[in-house]
Amino acid sequence: MSLSKLARPKINLFLHITGKRADGYHLLESLVCFPEGGDKIRVQSEDQIIVSVSGPFANMLGPSQDNLVVLAAKLLQEQQNINMGAHIYLEKNLPVASGIGGGSSNAAICLQLLCELWKVTPSNEELKSIGEQIGADVPVCLYGRSALMKGIGEIIEPVSSLPDLYILLVNPLISVSTPSVFKTLNWDNKRNMFLPFGFSTDVDEFLGELENCTNDLQTPAISLVPEISSVLSAIDAQEGCRLSRMSGSGATCFGLFKTRELAERARVAILESHPDWWGVASRMNTGAAE
Repeated sequence: MSLSKLARPKINLFLHITGKRADGYHLLESLVCFPEGGDKIRVQSEDQIIVSVSGPFANMLGPSQDNLVVLAAKLLQEQQNINMGAHIYLEKNLPVASGIGGGSSNAAICLQLLCELWKVTPSNEELKSIGEQIGADVPVCLYGRSALMKGIGEIIEPVSSLPDLYILLVNPLISVSTPSVFKTLNWDNKRNMFLPFGFSTDVDEFLGELENCTNDLQTPAISLVPEISSVLSAIDAQEGCRLSRMSGSGATCFGLFKTRELAERARVAILESHPDWWGVASRMNTGAAE
């Protein structure tokens, strides 16, 4: 038996740091979406946990036994008292350490596929508890649709709908350390409450709301990787770009466009000028809750 599914990238349309816990973890509020495309996960029955990695970014990953899909599989085995294994095939199409939740999305999709392969039905809370042990982005990746994430990532609030926009993702192929970005963050308690956000399916109203938001990690990330500023400038200069911003802790940045044609034209233009960069254009809100 073989099962497969795409692990879509997780994009932070905005990311506000709202507090800091006594244990050092930062609190946040972020609107996330899951565009088209992503890594591909396939699982099939096996006596033990085995991982095979392929794809254009396979060589950027560390040892397979350190992959988050292995941790996900082992935690599910333990929680559900499973003595079966699985061969996990990961086709790595997304850049690594790039601010778009690739590893977290892989772990989330792997959990879902293994539940089907092993014929177990943990509750949403049981799966979420595994996700929280793996990483802060895993719970929202398990949800897999547009949402507001709060706290340290464990609070997921569904978003009923987003406008039909197209998104261009561009990465200079420079890995960014999330802990280093947070260490550089000069958080001064100025943002201590959520900025009210008016969700609208009207493109102009929605973009107007987004313009009032920020990614609070963008400035510290640029201080560590100045090339992020060049990526943002390149996206912003494209015809039809309505908003450009960094996702997560970087270095992937995005631009929002009204049509797929404009987003694709921007992708081609940027990669012609910067052939050593990575870029994809796709529909922004694939997976949004209906």
